[in-house]
Order: sequence, then structure tokens, then C-alpha cells
Amino acid sequence: MLSTPAAAARQILIRLQEVMAARTSAQAKLNKVVEIIGESLSSEVCSIYLVREGVLELFATRGLKQEAVHVTRMAMGEGLVGLIATNVETLNLDEAASHPDFSYRPETGEELFHSFAGVPIVRRERALGVLCVQHVEPRRYEEVEIEALQTVAMVLSELIANAELADDGPMDSRVQDTGTSVLHGLQLVMGMARGHAVFHQPRVHIEHTVAEDTEAERQRVISAFAKMREQIDRMTGTAEFGTEGEHQEVLETYKMFAYDEGWIRRINEAIDSGLTAEAAIERVQQRTRMRMRQIDDPLLQDRMHDLEDMANRLLRIVSGQLGTAAQLGLRQDAILIARNLGPAELLEYDRRRLKGVILEEGSLTAHVTIVARAMGVPVLGRVRDIRHQVNEGDLILMDVAANALLVRPTPDMDEAFENKLHITQRRRAEFAALRDLPSVTLDGQRIELMVNAGLREDAQALDLVGADGIGLFRTEFQFLVSATLPQREKQQRLYKDVLDAAGDRPVIFRTVDIGGDKALPYMQRDEEELEDNPAMGWRALRLALDRDGLMKAQARALLEAASGKVLHIMFPMVSEPWEYDQAKALVEHQRQWLQSQRKKLPVAIRYGAMLEVPALAEVLDILLPRLDFLSIGTNDLTQFLFAADRAHPRLAERYDWLSIAILRFLARVVSTCHTHEVPVGVCGEMGGRTLEAMALIGLGVRRLSITPASVGPVKAMIRAVEATELERFLKGLLETGVSDIRSQLTAWAEDRDIELN
Repeated sequence: MLSTPAAAARQILIRLQEVMAARTSAQAKLNKVVEIIGESLSSEVCSIYLVREGVLELFATRGLKQEAVHVTRMAMGEGLVGLIATNVETLNLDEAASHPDFSYRPETGEELFHSFAGVPIVRRERALGVLCVQHVEPRRYEEVEIEALQTVAMVLSELIANAELADDGPMDSRVQDTGTSVLHGLQLVMGMARGHAVFHQPRVHIEHTVAEDTEAERQRVISAFAKMREQIDRMTGTAEFGTEGEHQEVLETYKMFAYDEGWIRRINEAIDSGLTAEAAIERVQQRTRMRMRQIDDPLLQDRMHDLEDMANRLLRIVSGQLGTAAQLGLRQDAILIARNLGPAELLEYDRRRLKGVILEEGSLTAHVTIVARAMGVPVLGRVRDIRHQVNEGDLILMDVAANALLVRPTPDMDEAFENKLHITQRRRAEFAALRDLPSVTLDGQRIELMVNAGLREDAQALDLVGADGIGLFRTEFQFLVSATLPQREKQQRLYKDVLDAAGDRPVIFRTVDIGGDKALPYMQRDEEELEDNPAMGWRALRLALDRDGLMKAQARALLEAASGKVLHIMFPMVSEPWEYDQAKALVEHQRQWLQSQRKKLPVAIRYGAMLEVPALAEVLDILLPRLDFLSIGTNDLTQFLFAADRAHPRLAERYDWLSIAILRFLARVVSTCHTHEVPVGVCGEMGGRTLEAMALIGLGVRRLSITPASVGPVKAMIRAVEATELERFLKGLLETGVSDIRSQLTAWAEDRDIELN
């Protein structure tokens, strides 16, 4: 049995070097390779499948029937081999036939074998083929054997590519299509941008994979690490938007990877196996990519992206090849294109030239998204295969709000986009002129317009758009971007900064809403806590009450931060009155303790709850007498009412915020709140759309908490509407049960020249 991964791979590579140096055909070399691997791993079968003309072909084997070579073929995604090639992932099975994707090929004689392990042969992030082993006895291959296979697969990729045995289209070839393309993605940072395509990262081509002197390779890596750390230290210390805020915490967390000893150890182990410095870094990076594909947690995926970004930087340094487009300099207005970006890499770009970013991956909680938002750079993520649909220098028109990219637009499209951009800028100027005017309807009804926030910088939007306060401050953002549980003092500093920026305007702090799909790596979860439907599971107030140490620390931080001011606290995802009572009691206990310590406290505390769970509507008469205010979270509430995940592509359009079911439900809640004289507001996306906001006003809602960008359009609508007439009209629609309330409201607004966005 093989001893360590490094020794196992080293033993095989020494023998492979002789094979690769021999003056024989590529086919003869592969025939010898499968013999060497099979003997080294004591495996009865070793086979190599290569991608040729889009299908996988059995190219060499030890143990299967030789007559199957060049005869057995399967499509990408077909069988276990096809699954490995398509997903670029490793499989290790003690009983291959039990896997749902198993495909039996009688001509190979593989029915004799039970165990199966396969690894992709990867080059430039694509699978050239698959290397697999099989054994008669059912058993899982040990980690040492899988590591050896993966290392050998990397060396094989060089041999296969040089011999041109497999499909390996150049990754940097120009896109043949010269027509206009319209692409879509995930809206990450809103905005419009016009610029020419610039690819973030030129390919680092690894010329040699097998090391001649492992110690020399190790020294190259040590030197590259030192240079990379110097770069990261310099960038994280000179961020153009200051050294305070969540984006700075992101950069500090990112910086930790540069000093991660575990990562350095894995690269050294790969060098010990006989790989060059470049191949060792790429070997570890391939493993990272495979792990990323298996991670469901978006936060952990984002952290893995940071590590891969760091590996790309290290690879460029150690290879001495050209750096990113940032180092080469942007020569004109640019739209940056990348598979993914790390936050520090984004900071390297000239902000005067960088107009937008397009990512093949990316998420709302990704570190690069947080930094881009702070920089004011529009970002569209999850644009599939973008790097293979755009040429360097192509003109791109980017409208994140419309979720659209126009690649190689016609002159007419370009002109229309420029006009829209101009109109948007003009409308923005018109909304800015409304900034200091009150949000009052034509008949004198005052509507509070507040903003949603989650970052320290978001508080600046209050003055920019003339908002009445912050109606929802998402406190969990600080927890999501931190590598460890944020200290109470750090939380307190954030809350105080936000309150100071708001001045006399209220700030409603929502207690931390984590758990579910917002898992924290530093909060261990038991096996029984893993859930199939995290949005409806152990999260928000449920988690906070079970692990009250976290909530106690947050309560103390909020109380001390609001000393001498009015503190507004809102509890998320309340389902029953006792949950609210327990949460309030926890905060009150912390207040009493601080008082006993003679700490300065808030002059008053206003307690509120979020109505997101429909069950709470049935007990509002019990809860409302205990509340100072209620906020309706329409995002979660809507998906719970319709049993439709708003993130599901096939369900996202299946429900309408202006459906009669939603509006009747909301009307009942608002009416109950008015009866108990408890202020009620809406803090979901629904309130940020002018038509939907108009409907909410018609239901009697008098406080909206929306994105800063929505304040101007919604205020303009409010100042053009007569609330009393609107209430009568909407009440009639709900009573008669018309099926299309959206078109009815739109026509009503058009008849009165109310502009809707």
C-alpha cells in the first residue's frame, strides 16, 4: 500500500518521466501509463478516456478487453466517466453499479469489477479526458490513491495536449459570431455602464509539470508568497474609499488566505510529489474548484473564490507571466470580464476607466460584490460562458436594473442606450431636486420614506436622497463578511457610526438574521440542523433564541451604541407572540444589567416585529398591544404565502405582488394595525417599485423602507397621487375580485398623469 500522497505520486512520476522521454508513439506511451498506474495502485483496471469530437473514447486500458479500445464511446454526461468529464469532479465508489449514472458497456468486460475511482484530466479548466481505476473487490480507494491519481492526471494533460490526442480548443480564440448578443445574469450592483470588453486575466500556460529539482521549486514558491503578501498588504492598506467599513473587514479576511499555513502546506506537498511550482499551485487550485462545486453554502463558496483568486495571483508571480489587465492599464472605458474576482484584485483597477464588471460566477454576499458596491461599480454576475461569447475590445452596453447586456450592439442600439443613460441621469437630477421636499400626497397624507441598509456607508444615502431614516438595518452583514464572530466592541462601533450618521432620524436595527442559506463557518451546526429548505428552517429569531449568547452580545452592543438616543429594535421572522416576548425580555435583561453597571443607556427603546410568517397575522390582536411598530417583510412573506421560492427560475414569475391574494392579506394586516393604533410599514422590495408602492398607499400603509435608488421615483409618485381617491379605488377592486389588478392600477395612474417607473 502507498505511504503518503507525495510519495505515491512521486513513485509514479519517476516511472512516467521515462515513458514520456521515450521515442515512441503517444498511443504506446498511454498504453505504458495505464500499466504503471495499475501496478502502483495494485488495481486490476486502469483506463484512460479522451474527449474526441465531443465524445469520450476509451483510448488505453489495463484490465478491460483490448478490443474495446477506440470502440467504446460515450457522450459527455453519460455514465460515470461522462459525469466526471462534464462536472470536472472526482468519483470514488465501492460499488459502481449502484450509482444512478452507471452505464454498463458489455464490450469492455467491466461486469467483473465493483469498485471505481475516476479523476478528470484537466487543462485550462476543461476536461480533456478521464483517468479511472477499477477493482474486483468492493472498496473505496484511499485518499492517498486519489491524490496520486489527480497528480498523474495533471502530468497526463501535458502529454495529451502536446500530442493533440484530445479536443482542446484554445481558450483565448476569438468568438466567431460578430452579431449582437443579448445576455442576462444575476443583478449584484445596480447601475448602467458603457465600455469595451477587457478580460481580467490572461491565461497562465504551464509549460512543464514534472520537477527536476523539488527544492528549487519550493524556493520559487516561497519567494512568490513573499511578493504576493507584499502586494496584498499594500492594496489592503490603500483602498481608495477609506479604511473603515465592512469592505475593509472583507479585505482583512481575504488577506488571511495569503498567510494561511494549510494552503502553503498543500502546495509544498504537491511539490514533494514531483510537480513544478506552477503545476503544484494549479494542482491545489483544481482541487479547490472541485470542492467549490460540492459546496451548497454560498458564503463558503465565496471564501473558496477568494482562495482561488489568491492562487491565480500566486501562479502569475511564480511563472513570471503577464499580470492582470489592471497591471497593463486600461486605455479606454472598460467593462471588466472575469470568471470571478477577488476584492483586492478589483481595487487594482483605475476607477476612472472601469465602468462595470461582468462575472461568470458571483453572488450577492460575495466579497467582490461588497467592495464593488462601495466603489460604485455596477456588477452583473452569473452570466454563463461570458468569456467565450465576447471578444477583447467588443463594445458592451450594461444595464443591471434591466438585467441585460448588449454585446456588439448596432449603432441604433448604442444610440438608444445613450439616450436612456442620458434620461436616467436627467431623471436622477429631477429626483435630486425633490430631495428636500416632503413626501406628501396631493391630499396631505404624509408618507415616511426610509431606506434599507446593511453597510456603514449606506447611512450616507440618507442625505443624498433625502430619506426620513433607515427603516431596516440588516445587522447580519457584519457577521457574514467576518472570518470570526464579530466582537461586541466592533458591533457597537458599527451601530454607533450608523446612528451618528443618521442624526435625529430613526434607525430601525433588525437583530441578526443568520442561519438557513446564510450559514456562518464559525458557527458549527449539528447533522440534524442541516435542512432541505433553509428559508423556512432554523434561522433568524429561532436561531438567536436557541443560541442566545450571540443575541445577548448584540443587544448590549446596540444598547451601548444608542446611549442618549432612541433605539429602535426589530425582531425578524416572528411566528408567535411568545417568541417576541422572549426576545424582548432578553434585551431588557441586558438593559437592566447595563443600568446596574451605571452605563449610559438609550433615552427610550422602541420594540418592533417583522411580519414575514403568515401565521403571525392570525395572532396580531394578541401581539399588537405589546408592539411599538410592525414591519411587513414582503419578500419572505410572499414566497411563504404562495409556497413559491422567489429564487427559483421557474417560480419567480409565478406570483405577483399585486395579486388579489397578496393585497387582501396585506389589507387585513394594515386594518388590524390601525385598529390597535400601531404604526405599520413595509420593508421589502415591493415598496421600492412605484406601482406596487402606490398600491400599498392605497391599502393605508404610511411607511415604506426601500433601496436608496427607489426613493426619488417613489417620492415623485407620492407627490402626484391623491391617497383618499386611491384608497376608494383599490378597495373597490379588492371587493369585486378583479383578476388583473396590475393593469387596472396602471390605467388609473395613466389617467391622472402619475409617472411610474
